[in-house]
Amino acid sequence: METAGYDSSRPLAEQVAQRIKDYILEEKLKSGDKLPTETALAREMGVARSTVREAIKRLESQNILTVRHGAGSFVTDQPGLADDPLGLDFIEDKERLAFDLLEVRNIIEPAIAALAARHATPEDIAEMESLYNLMEYHILHGQDYLDEDMKFHRTIARASGNLVAPQLAPIITASVEVFTEGTHRTLLQETLDTHKAVLEAIKCGDSTWARDAMTLHLSYNRDLYRKMHRALSGEPPLAAAQLQPYFLCLRHQLPPPATLGEGIAHQPRAAGLHPGQKIFLFSHPHGNFLQWSA
Repeated sequence: METAGYDSSRPLAEQVAQRIKDYILEEKLKSGDKLPTETALAREMGVARSTVREAIKRLESQNILTVRHGAGSFVTDQPGLADDPLGLDFIEDKERLAFDLLEVRNIIEPAIAALAARHATPEDIAEMESLYNLMEYHILHGQDYLDEDMKFHRTIARASGNLVAPQLAPIITASVEVFTEGTHRTLLQETLDTHKAVLEAIKCGDSTWARDAMTLHLSYNRDLYRKMHRALSGEPPLAAAQLQPYFLCLRHQLPPPATLGEGIAHQPRAAGLHPGQKIFLFSHPHGNFLQWSA
């Protein structure tokens, strides 16, 4: 069976399920609307009927479709409520969704990281390290790392010791997925650098560092996403005053200039710094605290 246009590194049924969700959006199907037959969908998507059937089962388990035997597959009353409790898959403005998800994450996830630094068990930290190492391996070998990225953030939420934090995972994982797709998986070194900073802060049990490292991660993502989309749309770049300053404790990132105070960036790998860019350093129990403007 022809499967052109599909990613061989991801399960085919998962990709077909996503295409069916895209079809529901494009055709503006409402609650109770019927999908084409499995045979018609298989022909349209260039896959076997058995693959379509598996994809429909996935969507049924996510409460997006309901299957009535002998009648067909229908859109449910509240699509996505099970796996996507906020119905984010069905928000059509993906660019605004990416920004708004990052905004919400900026409110809650730095605090979650701070709690994780206080409460993470050795098992939690070992799992984060394993996920980071897998993420690094996949990135260095040009492979998809999205699953490990989402699991890394879910593990931090669970490690916080807060019963509610893991229930917020759909917001976090949806944001990771939308952002990664929106940037076409181009921010690879930045992904490793910022995740490493969060991991090291939690390992050290430093809640202030963990909060700041997560803030950096999310703020950097937001502003880079904004810059990319302004460039694609032909809009002029934002002035520095319109961009949020970034903060990062740099114990494991790069050596600072010789003295604290105002300095000049000299290692551009660290989270997007440019040679000659002005930076400001502050003392911190675990190293130095760096602030710079984009």
